[in-house]
Amino acid sequence: MNKKILMITAIISCLRMVSFSQQKDNELSSTEIKTGWKLLFDGKTTNGWRMYQNKATDCWGINDGELYCKGDNKDKTKVRADIITTEKYENFELSVDWKIAAEANSGIMYHVTEQFEKPYLSGPEYQIIDDDGFPQKLEEWQKTGADYAMYLASSRPTNQVGKYNTSKIIVKGTHREYWLNNVKVVEFEAWTPDWKKRKAEGKWKIAPDYGIAKNGFICLQDHGGGVWFKNIKIRKL
Repeated sequence: MNKKILMITAIISCLRMVSFSQQKDNELSSTEIKTGWKLLFDGKTTNGWRMYQNKATDCWGINDGELYCKGDNKDKTKVRADIITTEKYENFELSVDWKIAAEANSGIMYHVTEQFEKPYLSGPEYQIIDDDGFPQKLEEWQKTGADYAMYLASSRPTNQVGKYNTSKIIVKGTHREYWLNNVKVVEFEAWTPDWKKRKAEGKWKIAPDYGIAKNGFICLQDHGGGVWFKNIKIRKL
């Protein structure tokens, strides 16, 4: 009997330790704070964010600690707009948790300016999409983890649709890295002859200012809804 009580006590203690060790969503650990991380989303408000070109719309909402893009029949809006940070960033490490609905499409852009109607005409995009369920045929450069229309992802270790993934973007000078669930899936150098060739021969040949800015806003794409974000954090490099 005593052995059983001791065993139960030990199990309860272990469960409490695990519970205490788990970091809450939209909060920074003491280590992250010491190493320069900053929350971009507090889980409660859109402080630090605004609509691209200050468009008047309510297409983004907050629920249960998630920043989400409205899209279903019960929760939608007629006016669509991407959402951007109020601060510009140059060299940084960005970490974002995201999940996507079936057939949905979105992306994370950076070095976005507001000189064009659409942010993707200036800022490179880390692609997010339902690779298997999207209703149209996708090219490899359109799939999750790719530097959209430029560099393919070497692998796609995504979780199933509706489950959270963690993406990381590292920008330091010309060097870029995209990570997906702790796997590096893209690495390249911007503005090299190879980069310029890909731009000149691909989708962005009609966008002369694509990828040129050396700093700009972080942008979450509204592609019709069905995408949720949390634990959005950044540190300057």
